[in-house]
Amino acid sequence: MVSEHCTRLRMPAQAEHLQALRAQVRTSALRQGFAVAAVEDLVLAVNEACMNVIQHGYRGAAGEIELTIVALDDGIEFRVRDDAPRIGLDDWRPRPLDDIRPGGLGVHFIRATMDHVDYDISQPEGTVLTLVKQLPQGGE
Repeated sequence: MVSEHCTRLRMPAQAEHLQALRAQVRTSALRQGFAVAAVEDLVLAVNEACMNVIQHGYRGAAGEIELTIVALDDGIEFRVRDDAPRIGLDDWRPRPLDDIRPGGLGVHFIRATMDHVDYDISQPEGTVLTLVKQLPQGGE
């Protein structure tokens, strides 16, 4: 997986700034050759990851989100980085699907959409969430 193109966005960790992020994810995924339906799933998954940072990481406090989009030979990689107080992996577990109520399904959707999900808390501060989606064999 050799990277061909990299885009980096930094923005305040506020929901009103996610529109530009969604537009860049959409543009990058289309450029990589993903079909429109797959692109919309990728946009939603990355948006969910960033909303989780805003709601559960920063919890309303000021902060930034950095999104790095890497075009791969066979897909696309998204890295969401924050400097929010670290949460444990147990806090990143989705609630049971049979627990019917609004919200809380973002982690399920992210895992169902992406081919690889890695939650890195090895840095002294913050978290890096890496999401990878492979292009279907033979293109889409």
